[in-house]
Amino acid sequence: MPEHLTETADIETASDDYASRFAGPVGQYFLDVQARLTLELLRDLPGASVLDVGGGHGQLTMPLADNGYQVTVTGSNDSCRARLDKYCQPGSFSYITCDSLQLPFADNQFDVVMAFRLLPHVNQWQGLIKEMCRVAAKAVIFDYPDKRSANILYDMLFALKKNMEGNTRTYTLFSRKEIMAELAAQHFTVPVFKPEFFVPMVIHRKLQNPALSRSLEAVAQLTGLTALLGSPIILRSNVNHHHLP
Repeated sequence: MPEHLTETADIETASDDYASRFAGPVGQYFLDVQARLTLELLRDLPGASVLDVGGGHGQLTMPLADNGYQVTVTGSNDSCRARLDKYCQPGSFSYITCDSLQLPFADNQFDVVMAFRLLPHVNQWQGLIKEMCRVAAKAVIFDYPDKRSANILYDMLFALKKNMEGNTRTYTLFSRKEIMAELAAQHFTVPVFKPEFFVPMVIHRKLQNPALSRSLEAVAQLTGLTALLGSPIILRSNVNHHHLP
């Protein structure tokens, strides 16, 4: 692996230790929501080629492959493919170790470029978005923790998360405005925002009751609280063809 790589947050994300945070019924509930919203955002692009930057955790590889998408995954270390090889069908994905800020792909090479659980953990997040947009022919999809949510209680909730999980990392919060500004700078459209949860995920983990979690989130969805204050947010932004040369 090249020694110059500066953004390697995906090494931890691809580890079994990180994946353990999504073990059990509540963890599966989180993954199901993430996969459902992602597939909804891809519904108009059946069979598209998808690049999953830093996706070695494998949370979306099989859902995407099972639904007919051509999946390529990158990681910043060869170890990032370990879980993919262990849990995903051979031949259902391609993998390459590379620098996420200097992807070894041509401009517009993939229909869709995505990144999950990565943006809030990198230092050069603008560079990551810029590079994702460069190799995307149609759209980018990624998730991030929004400031306009229970994340305003970040310090208190982080202490609770750290106490419960032990392996929680610090992370950066973003506003919709700064995300939109960066995408606009890359000539991408105003995103479609899909907030995942109104109740903080750490509270769901504390409850350890997926049925109760689903009920609470259903009420939040119906009352508009999730749309207004939900987090993390999964978004899709398309190439703005009016700005193409």
